[in-house]
Amino acid sequence: MDKKIIDKQKWFAWIVVLIEGILFYSSSMTYKQQTSVPFLEKNIENKPLYHFLNSIKFNYGGKVQSIENDGYYHFVEFFIRKGAHFGIYLVLGIFLVLFLYKYFENNHWLLAFVGWMTTTGLAAFDEFHQGLTGGRSPMVEDVILDSMGALFGIAILLTIIWIIQRRNTRKILN
Repeated sequence: MDKKIIDKQKWFAWIVVLIEGILFYSSSMTYKQQTSVPFLEKNIENKPLYHFLNSIKFNYGGKVQSIENDGYYHFVEFFIRKGAHFGIYLVLGIFLVLFLYKYFENNHWLLAFVGWMTTTGLAAFDEFHQGLTGGRSPMVEDVILDSMGALFGIAILLTIIWIIQRRNTRKILN
């Protein structure tokens, strides 16, 4: 298992670079260039789950998020955007840890910590870069969300590696 990961290290590095390139490009776009509201308005009729979503109200970034405040399509877009934040950093955390595996293969706790902190630093840099873009503002809450996505991905990956290593150890002993 360890050798398979180490043999693919350069591919993991390229995937990390690709993801960072996508994030850099995305954070360079204005909200108007990036919004999916017109697409949602055109393609989602009858406002599915409206009554369920209408009962949801919470504070994010100092603003109350709700259908009442934002309208249906902007509220749905909020969940899509935040889901994308969480998801892309989950994937980035996984591939960054796979890239770093060779250097920390004997200490998975340190591997997880370094991978998580590096991904969190990249999220903070991305939010800073986003703040340089017109019509966009950096949010600490987004860095926290990105960081949690990375931590979740890293935890899943290391759990899978642990299970595989444990299974392989049992096969050797039997």
